[in-house]
Amino acid sequence: MKGLVLAGGTATRLYPLTLVTNKHLLPVFDRPMIDYPIETLAGMGIRDVLVIVGGKSVGDIVELLADGNAFGLDLTYRFQRGALGIAHAIGLARRFVGDDAFCTVLGDNVLLGEPLADVAAAFEASPYGAGTLLFEVPDPRRFGVAEFRRPDGSPADGTLDDDQLVRFEEKPAQPKSHFIPIGVYFLRPGVFDVIERLVPSARGEFEITDVLNHYLTHGGLFWRRYRGRWTDAGTVDSLMVASRLAAEDAERGVLPPPRGVDGPR
Repeated sequence: MKGLVLAGGTATRLYPLTLVTNKHLLPVFDRPMIDYPIETLAGMGIRDVLVIVGGKSVGDIVELLADGNAFGLDLTYRFQRGALGIAHAIGLARRFVGDDAFCTVLGDNVLLGEPLADVAAAFEASPYGAGTLLFEVPDPRRFGVAEFRRPDGSPADGTLDDDQLVRFEEKPAQPKSHFIPIGVYFLRPGVFDVIERLVPSARGEFEITDVLNHYLTHGGLFWRRYRGRWTDAGTVDSLMVASRLAAEDAERGVLPPPRGVDGPR
């Protein structure tokens, strides 16, 4: 399996912090934000990773991460022109991916918990073309939200093991559950044909929600509930939450030191 980190975008929700820099260079506790998604991929046993860059400070990201040796990875880079959405950015990885399955992690996602190697292996062994991780949040309105049904067809909230995932709704006014797909997507090369057929949403972007819904209605979607701790770091408030969670893990001794402190990891 290969890896993909999306580190482009304009990050207007973090202004003025991102007026002159890329948000993925901002600190989350004791390391740059982008270290977390790369460590997530490394924890799956992935070694070949493409970083999609764009917006400000592209050269600084390359200088920071270099060839990936500090993470035990082999990093390459590709530039995304404009904020055209997650699905568009994934589409840029077609040549890099080739015939391999791959995992995409959004560059502002902070996952703290057990490594996901077993989940990645389960996806690779499955018949599904795409998959994601679901996480329960108190404020689902600002995300894509999962909708569930019971086996008898009645509405469900996603808390029971036999609740069936049926669709995702982007930023609903009345969420049908508190579960959202976090920025970890397991994919096979067939996704590139799906992305080519997408049309932009009302905000002019190619939405990952549309990709997930395609698979839900065409063969099903691989999904697991994420049992660790998660936050995005795309707003000032969530950036502060991310630093607090990482600091708590460091205090408990479960967050490894940042790369360069004790040498390459």
